[in-house]
Amino acid sequence: GLRDVMERVAQVALSDAPVFLLGETGSGKEVVARAIHRQSPRAERSFIRVNCGAIPNELIDSELFGHERGSFTGAVTQRRGWFERASGGTLFLDEVAELPLPAQVRLLRVMQDGLVQRVGGEQSITADVRIVAATHQDLRGMIRAGRFREDLWYRLAVFPIELPALRERVADVPSLAAHFAQRAAAKLGLS
Repeated sequence: GLRDVMERVAQVALSDAPVFLLGETGSGKEVVARAIHRQSPRAERSFIRVNCGAIPNELIDSELFGHERGSFTGAVTQRRGWFERASGGTLFLDEVAELPLPAQVRLLRVMQDGLVQRVGGEQSITADVRIVAATHQDLRGMIRAGRFREDLWYRLAVFPIELPALRERVADVPSLAAHFAQRAAAKLGLS
């Protein structure tokens, strides 16, 4: 089953190294990201999950890095971005391959410098976060096609973990079925 994956999780959890989770949709990437966070020294701090594919292009900078009041139409208050909100904890960038190239450049800069700047802001803010990124896409193909930055891949994939699909770990099916049956029974008030 996931024994090899969980051994790799235990291996990397105590470090602050960025982790890149690769696997098909539904293979458990978020569960593994949470396991890394729970076993890390950052476990008492925030675990923030961001679905990069769900952020509209025009809001990516504001969502990730925050914005100052008046920095654009509709910015009526100051807003802390996901990097600030995850300070001291873990930022899980799910479907990071969905970020457009300009946002990838800015993410790379934050990872290199450890600093973020809110949209419209003048002050740099320390980004003390552990990054766990994930995708189901073929990143090597996206790099070849020029749709994902190779330098960002090297920053994110310091410690890559590939999650096998459920069809490759059939022995896990009975345990998963029992778990979900127990969960549904508890929710419905059944034995």
